[in-house]
Amino acid sequence: MRLFSGLSITLLLCLLLFLAGGSALRESATVDEISHIGSGLSYLQKLDLRLNPEHPPLAKVLAAIPLAIGRKSADYNGPAWKTADEFFPAFFCQWIFGDAVMGRWNSWRSMVVWARVPMMLLALLLGWIIYHYGTRLGGFEAGLLCLALYVSTPTVLVFGPLVLTDLPVTSFTVLCVWRLAELWNSPSNRNAFLFAFALAGALLTKFTGLFLFPIILLLFLQTRFFPTPAEPGSKSERKTWRRLRWMATLRSIVWALIFVYFVYLLLSWNQSDDALSYLTAGPLTHLLRRILMPVWLYVRGVLFMLVTGSRSTYLFGKTYPHGVPFYFPVVFAFKSTLGFLSLLIVGALTVVVTHRRRKRGEIPAATPLPYRSHWRVMLIAFWFFVSACLLSRLDISIRHFMVPIVFLILLLAPLPNLIRAMPHARVWSYAVVALALFSVFAVVRQYPNYFPYVNELALQRPAYQLVNDSNVSWNGALPEVEAFAQRHGLVHLNLDWAAASDATIIVPQAHAWDCQAPSLSDGGQWNVVAAVSILENHSCAWLLNYPHEPIAGGEMYAFLLPANIPAPGSPGGPPVPSERRLMWGIPFDLRTLIVDLSHRPANIPEAMRQMMIRMRSQGQANAAAGP
Repeated sequence: MRLFSGLSITLLLCLLLFLAGGSALRESATVDEISHIGSGLSYLQKLDLRLNPEHPPLAKVLAAIPLAIGRKSADYNGPAWKTADEFFPAFFCQWIFGDAVMGRWNSWRSMVVWARVPMMLLALLLGWIIYHYGTRLGGFEAGLLCLALYVSTPTVLVFGPLVLTDLPVTSFTVLCVWRLAELWNSPSNRNAFLFAFALAGALLTKFTGLFLFPIILLLFLQTRFFPTPAEPGSKSERKTWRRLRWMATLRSIVWALIFVYFVYLLLSWNQSDDALSYLTAGPLTHLLRRILMPVWLYVRGVLFMLVTGSRSTYLFGKTYPHGVPFYFPVVFAFKSTLGFLSLLIVGALTVVVTHRRRKRGEIPAATPLPYRSHWRVMLIAFWFFVSACLLSRLDISIRHFMVPIVFLILLLAPLPNLIRAMPHARVWSYAVVALALFSVFAVVRQYPNYFPYVNELALQRPAYQLVNDSNVSWNGALPEVEAFAQRHGLVHLNLDWAAASDATIIVPQAHAWDCQAPSLSDGGQWNVVAAVSILENHSCAWLLNYPHEPIAGGEMYAFLLPANIPAPGSPGGPPVPSERRLMWGIPFDLRTLIVDLSHRPANIPEAMRQMMIRMRSQGQANAAAGP
């Protein structure tokens, strides 16, 4: 049995490595990776957190460790770095600096591969953790089921190896929730330390790690009114019992915050403290500012996240001004395998059918007694994160739903035990195995193009008609575009890509193109457009009237335009200027600006100065207009 379990785990983790790692090796750096990789490298080489201030540093630092060991280059004397000494210039310069790190100062492929290695290892580690926790909740079959579902989750295969915050924060959140339950069962110093470590990891990875604090509070509130079986019977003993857990939890929180503080202190050691220039304490001024810098950097990042936490979203061909409550349920339904969705239905059905018998004690509980607390905490965390996602005004990607997805997988762990109490249990068991295998088969069949994956519920409609942003494409298909240009012998290729980076580093034939405004010379030529620019970022549905073929499974599309392109506004022609859309809803062409500054870095200081003037004027105009 031990040999079989070890072989099964190894095979599934190898499958994850092949599918996710193999897919990642074929891709260029995605939109956010341009910033994250360059920023992480600067954190280690300069001990300065000025770039990418909207996210905590841990995930970026992990990805940058191989790059720093390999002595990858970065120019810290150029304007892209020096101009980024203040918050808002840093927000824009991170893309210019990252683009240069990724392709001008280093080989882009080497940078992408080595930066993604730590992320892939973390994805494998999370897979093992899910198996380990699944076996505790429901036995060997449960652990194997959970691992198979994790390996066959398209969201994990797409974003797991990428240098992003989503999978790392999911990993630390799962660890933190499990360690919280361990601490609840036994408030020892060891459990307190492990919980503190996991909590610090979540806080250092993404600001949504702060959601763990209300989850802790909800656990104590719920158990106050619905005690666990382990709690003492008498009121005085229960009060002492709960106080021990409160004190252990508070001790863990203090340890976690201290750890977060010192990580920020170390990584910002050489960063200018001018942001705190209003603080003066005589000869101790610099010391006071240095002590307070970690707190200021974290709080500023949280405030920035709250201010920018709203963006237009796109669903079923309609654009909404901000997030909508039904976004994540709809995207989850399309971006999950039918096998996984069916297993969720089977799980819900078994809970309903066996509920009365379990209440009457006719059949044993599906979760072993030592792990009832773990089940309870995971359920609280799942519903809290789901509620946060439903209420969010930033609905742009299934990757922001990764934490609930992983908790859903673990919540299926009791399914094998529940099925044993079902009528015709063997038939149900075969059905569960078949659905798990069907889920694995679906992602194997989709390899290697997971970005545009949608299941059979899409009724063969392309992903760009249904969902948006990185649910469809995220600039990872540039090597495939280059291969397309080579196959067709193109020395000039119009390319409408959706990223704030320079595509010509990978596709030297490319010329920036706006599919809404073709010129007469574009007639009779192949032109490539990111899938998200056809209906969402730009108004380019007119291109669908002409021969086209998907690239990288539908991340991008190549269109062969007619020799004579119809006039704007006419049938089969591009939109008139008043009907054109700007990418990401930004009121200027960010892509053109950043690419131009990447080629002419000497213009960065003046461009930032003009942008700040424009932003102040816009802010004053909005204030004058009132609410």
